Amino acid sequence: MQLEYKGKKTEREILNKQSNITLKSISGNSEAQSKLIKGDNLAVLKHLLDNGYRGKIDLVYIDPPFATNNTFTISKEKANSISRSNSDNVAYDDSLVGPEYLEFIRERLILLKELLSDRGSIYFHIDYKIGHYIKVLMDEVFGKEKFVNDITRIKCNPKNFSRKAFGNVKDMILFYTKNGNHIWNEPKAELSEEDIKKLFKKLDKDGRKYTTIPLHAPGETANGATGQPWRGMMPPKGRHWRSQPSVLEELDKQGLIEWSKNGVPRKKIYADEKDGKKIQDVIEFKDLQNPSYPTEKNLNLLKLLIGASSNRGGFVLDCFCGSGTTLKAAKDLDRKWIGIDKSEEAINVALKKLRPQQKTLTMAEEFEYLEQITKRINNEMSIHYIQQEEQVKNNISENEVIIR
Repeated sequence: MQLEYKGKKTEREILNKQSNITLKSISGNSEAQSKLIKGDNLAVLKHLLDNGYRGKIDLVYIDPPFATNNTFTISKEKANSISRSNSDNVAYDDSLVGPEYLEFIRERLILLKELLSDRGSIYFHIDYKIGHYIKVLMDEVFGKEKFVNDITRIKCNPKNFSRKAFGNVKDMILFYTKNGNHIWNEPKAELSEEDIKKLFKKLDKDGRKYTTIPLHAPGETANGATGQPWRGMMPPKGRHWRSQPSVLEELDKQGLIEWSKNGVPRKKIYADEKDGKKIQDVIEFKDLQNPSYPTEKNLNLLKLLIGASSNRGGFVLDCFCGSGTTLKAAKDLDRKWIGIDKSEEAINVALKKLRPQQKTLTMAEEFEYLEQITKRINNEMSIHYIQQEEQVKNNISENEVIIR
């Protein structure tokens, strides 16, 4: 399944387009591997591909424009998209819609895939109005078998708008991998007192809270030890022992198996030995009440994603970096990072966020700040005309999007 629309380029056209920029170092540490880059992200991504970053990025997080047809502004007093003043500065323009927007996103996804390492992942933050089109695009670019999660993020408190619809309190984060062999550091949520009370209802002789789980799991083992009898009993039909009989014997000696009155064994799990609970695909990280930049995301949300899908020393990339929250989270977690944005306002906020509040004379910058310099290419106009001719051949109408 894929989307068809006017102006859709081939993957080869996108990857073969010549990079016509250089990056000029403006400030910071030129030896640092972390980079903040002001420029057009499509051109900068191609430049990175052509200059040693192919297959080097372990994690991509992007929170691009949502095709809202709005202009987002910022002032010294506030960063807000709803209440704005004529004197506010434009933070970024979100006027691309329809097929033009979809191709804008697709071009960048194709380049990002090439930048990802073999163990790389991408998180795409989007809203419910355009997210389903993005899902089809990502299935096309990465392969639908590389889809991992559609994560629902609770973004705000319940709304009471007077319109004929349910209140909208969430957006979505689409999670894909490049090859299916992605980095995964299982994130855990801390067990609350309510969780412990609900999940661990039993007490042992020492007063420790515990629960029990079956010793068997789904699926039969044909020849392995986990399909063999233990204590004269076989696992139930269609199931196998979770551990080899020798391991079960040792657990029983340690008092970690509870036997029911009917002789059914179950493993004990103690509350004080649990390192938390598995995080599900509905998460609550609400938007900031007083953001420094429009649509600024919660720092702890980014720390969760970066911690789960990258390792210390690995590269994290955000090519719509805005206020630099992704970069700050990566920095705090000892990752290398690359951030790209073309907005002057975004760069100013990101620089303020990334630079230490108090800097000493001997303290070196931990990153380099660069800006895009565009070079003139002789055949630039001829490429443009070729693309125009291809669009004329395409018989899909201007604003039509077809799923095939």
